[in-house]
Amino acid sequence: MNVLRNVSSAFWTPDVWLPPNITWDDITPNSENKYANPHDLIYPLPMAFILLIIRYAFERYCITPFGKSLGIKNTRAKKATPNDILEKAYVSRKIKSSQIVGLAKQLDWSERQVERWLRLRRAQDKPSTLTKFCENSWRCFYYTYSFIYGLIVLWNKPWLWDIKHCYYNYPFHSVSSDIWWYYMISMAFYWSLSFSQFFDVKRKDFWQMFIHHIATIVLMCSSWFVNLTRIGSLVLLVHDCADIFLEAAKMAKYANYQKLCDCIFAIFTVLWIITRIGFYPFWIIHSTSIEAPKIVPMFPAYYIFNSLLILLLFLHIIWTYLILKIAFNAFYAGQMEGDIRSSSSEDISDASMDSTSLNNTTNYATKQNSRQKVH
Repeated sequence: MNVLRNVSSAFWTPDVWLPPNITWDDITPNSENKYANPHDLIYPLPMAFILLIIRYAFERYCITPFGKSLGIKNTRAKKATPNDILEKAYVSRKIKSSQIVGLAKQLDWSERQVERWLRLRRAQDKPSTLTKFCENSWRCFYYTYSFIYGLIVLWNKPWLWDIKHCYYNYPFHSVSSDIWWYYMISMAFYWSLSFSQFFDVKRKDFWQMFIHHIATIVLMCSSWFVNLTRIGSLVLLVHDCADIFLEAAKMAKYANYQKLCDCIFAIFTVLWIITRIGFYPFWIIHSTSIEAPKIVPMFPAYYIFNSLLILLLFLHIIWTYLILKIAFNAFYAGQMEGDIRSSSSEDISDASMDSTSLNNTTNYATKQNSRQKVH
């Protein structure tokens, strides 16, 4: 126990995490100053389970009936004929062309028959369109709430209008009750995503997104520890805005409202560029890199957090380039061919859905979502 205590003391030394001549005792919350309390970080865990219960009720009793009224089906793809030999091969999930040849000989089938069985078997594991519609509806609902609530609570905060207030008198920043709830619910949401990801629609970037959610929680917890809640709240606000329209575009796609999907996705693209390539670097990164050093004495943790913010900016640039590149290619193909039938590599059951060129970009953005959030 003494060893762990010494390691913890060495790790959380104020020389690393706080400005010079500031100790943890100086920012301990009391009756006069309600600084961020590290003990409060336990609350998002039970809150995450409450969110999961709310989500279950929301999807089952609100979104499912609504989705069915739109004609979204809850049926899955046709089941593959039971076959023990192919089932064992399918479990491995990595079937090479040479294995297909061997399986065809073993079963006295053609290679095409084996490939068709494997396609049906993979489609059999895919969730129904209604299930995906419900998941996107929940995330759309949350991001809408989070953005509106964040805008309301930050509207009368001085650092929304003058970002230098994120650094004035740092780290002696009290946390008001509305900011406390904003942070706690945001962390609870990412905890809930970390839990629900194991029974939600499985995607190819499963572990990448899981690591992203954990990294987001770690960053939010760290910013809470060192009272960087003001700049953290602005990062949350900037990132929630565009996600509303991405989830809404996917909902429209699953409901087979393609023109609506295209319009919403166009709005998403514009907001993505404005918030991720506009506000984020020229407002937030500029302030943390240029203005903050003029106001706050530098300390090691500052460079850690600012490096992570800049790393996120590079990810935004890469994702924006890829999205715009695919959007351009899809739009050009649509002009030449009129209409494109496409299916996401994740959604075999969607293969029969008519898709315009912009839908290709929506499918791509679905894989790349979320990105994001430093939170």
